[in-house]
Order: sequence, then C-alpha cells, then structure tokens
Amino acid sequence: EVLSKWVGESEKNIRDIFDKARQVAPAIIFIDEIDAIASRRSGIETNNVAEQVVNQLLTEMDGIEALKNVIVIAATNRIDKLDPAILRAGRFDNVIFVPPPSKEDQKAILNVYLSKMPLDGDKEEYIKAILPKIDGFVGSDIERLAKEAGLVALRKDINATKVTLEDFEQALQVVKPSLKPEEIKAYEEQAKKFYNENKAISEQLNYFG
Repeated sequence: EVLSKWVGESEKNIRDIFDKARQVAPAIIFIDEIDAIASRRSGIETNNVAEQVVNQLLTEMDGIEALKNVIVIAATNRIDKLDPAILRAGRFDNVIFVPPPSKEDQKAILNVYLSKMPLDGDKEEYIKAILPKIDGFVGSDIERLAKEAGLVALRKDINATKVTLEDFEQALQVVKPSLKPEEIKAYEEQAKKFYNENKAISEQLNYFG
C-alpha cells in the first residue's frame, strides 16, 4: 500500500516504487484509484499528508532521474478530484474514458465465466436468459454472479454437479450492479467536460506557439 499513517512513510513508499521500476526497467507502474493519493491540493495546509504525497508523485514523474523505459498508468472513477498538475503534459499525457460494458461486452464476459461452469443445459440458453437482467453490471459483477450461482447450487446440495438457471435467478437477488444509470451518466459528463477543457487549453497553447 502507498498510504501510511506514519509521517513521511507514504512519500517513501512512492519513492521506493519508482526506484524499483527504474531498476527493473522496462516496467509499468499501475496506480489504481489514483484519486486516493493525488487529490486536489488546497494550497493552504502545506503539511497535509495528502499534499505531500501529491508533491512526491509529481517529483518522481518529472524526475531528476528520467523514467527511461518506465510507463506510468493510473485508473480513477473521479477524474474531477485529481490535482490538475497530475494531468499536465509530460505526466499523464493521454486520458482515456473507459465506458461500462455494452451488452455485447457483457455477453462476451458472461460467456467466459459460463464456459468454466458445469451447467444444467445449453450455455447459449443461459446467456439469453441472464443477459437482459444484468444492466449496469461490470466485469467484476458478472464474476461475482457466476460464483454466487455456484454457491447457491452447493448450498442446496453439497454434492451438486450442475449449476441451474434457477441458481442464477437466486444469485441475481444477492448480486447487484456496481453502476446505476445516473452514475454512468455522471461519468460520461465528467469525461466530456475534461475533454472539452483540455481541448481548449491545447488550442490556446497552439495559438501562442
């Protein structure tokens, strides 16, 4: 973990990650939920741990020691929370909006998990029955659904050798989608706003040469 309750430990963790990446390059550093460690700085609480972490991350990415053959990738659901300095040229140059799975994507993901399960019937029939009921499901939700259906079957009969459609129906009562329609809309609007703002900045930079 990057964040620590001990003073200076979080910054040290970041330095260690980048130092190790340089040593073993070529390497990829992946930071999941980067908004947890790189949120907007207030500019007032200069001793705030979160601000020190952002400063350390910026220092490593700018680097007195270049990040040769080291790629830094990060993921976030809240791009609006990120410190603007993180997104400047030379740091995270490319921002890609990854939309939730489409129905075709869900079908492909469902197919992967069903292919690994002993089904009590034709796999295509399972897909046809389940697909309309998983709006808002992302990949991890579909994985959880498949596991829960297997557990339902075992709870009914510890010696069960097949997973039925009824097992999936019961699993759907437990496993709920990660994304609600309003959340998907909010993410899309965040991405659109970010794109428009940065497009305007790029056009201004081009204008000034």
